[in-house]
Amino acid sequence: MENTELASQLRRMENALADPEVRKSTEAMSAILHAEFMEIGASGKVFSRATIMELLAEEDDFTPYAITDFAVIPLGDDRALVTFRIPARQTEQNKKPGSLRSSLWVKEGGTWQIRFHQGTRYV
Repeated sequence: MENTELASQLRRMENALADPEVRKSTEAMSAILHAEFMEIGASGKVFSRATIMELLAEEDDFTPYAITDFAVIPLGDDRALVTFRIPARQTEQNKKPGSLRSSLWVKEGGTWQIRFHQGTRYV
């Protein structure tokens, strides 16, 4: 897969994670999150796949976001590091800070899944 094809595919998948319907779907999230997925959130908390899926299924205050500064660094044929920004945004209740994001994507059985994700707030 060429880098531009890989970048397009992974960007589509990262964008899917910003879709409220995808986030609430256990089936969709199971397809995207690797069985050994873990996340270090912008809050500094560590989340397992099971915890993230529970939280997203119950999420009722999600604020859609845009992805900027998207970049893909291939780490071989079956690994890629994705980095991007989520700009600060205003909700009805409060202001959400911006964050720097990174995801480690792995390809197993012909399918790309997120193995690790980290968010870091910025001002």
